[in-house]
Amino acid sequence: MMTITFHVDGEPRPKGSTKAFAVKTRNGMRAVVTEDNKRTRPWAALVRDAAQQIIGSELAFVRGVPVRLSVVFTLPRPVSLPKRVTAPTKKPDLDKLARAVKDALTGVMWQDDSQVVELVVRKRYACGIERPGAIAEVRSIAAIETTVHGLFEESRTA
Repeated sequence: MMTITFHVDGEPRPKGSTKAFAVKTRNGMRAVVTEDNKRTRPWAALVRDAAQQIIGSELAFVRGVPVRLSVVFTLPRPVSLPKRVTAPTKKPDLDKLARAVKDALTGVMWQDDSQVVELVVRKRYACGIERPGAIAEVRSIAAIETTVHGLFEESRTA
C-alpha cells in the first residue's frame, strides 16, 4: 500500500489565474505567461520541499498510477474576525489552494497532475497557537481499492 503523508509549514497560497500574451522579438513573436499571485511560488517551494524530505529524490509514484490527494489547509485567523465565525468562507478559494498544491507536487509525487483522480480538500482556521500550513496525504487508488475489496470480502465470509 502506497501512502505518503507530510506537513507544510507556512501560509497556504492559492494558484493565481494565468495570462498569456505575445511579445515581439528580433526573431518573431514569443509567448509570455504571467501569474496573478506572486506569492504562490514561495508556497509551492515549501510544498515541494516538504514532500521531498519524506520521499527523497525519487519520484514517489510511477507514470499513470492513479492517486487520491487529501489536503487540510490551516489558515491564519484574522484578529478582527468575530468568534462566532468558525469557517473560512472568504478568500482564498479552496479550488485554487488545491491547484497550487497539485502543481507543486508535479514531478515530485506524480508525473502529471492528471494522475490525481480523487481530491479531498478542506480549509479551516488555525486554533490557539497552531500555525498556518497544510497536511497532505497522497495515496495510490490501487491501495484504496485493495483495502475496500478486502473489507468487502471479509464481510461476505462472516
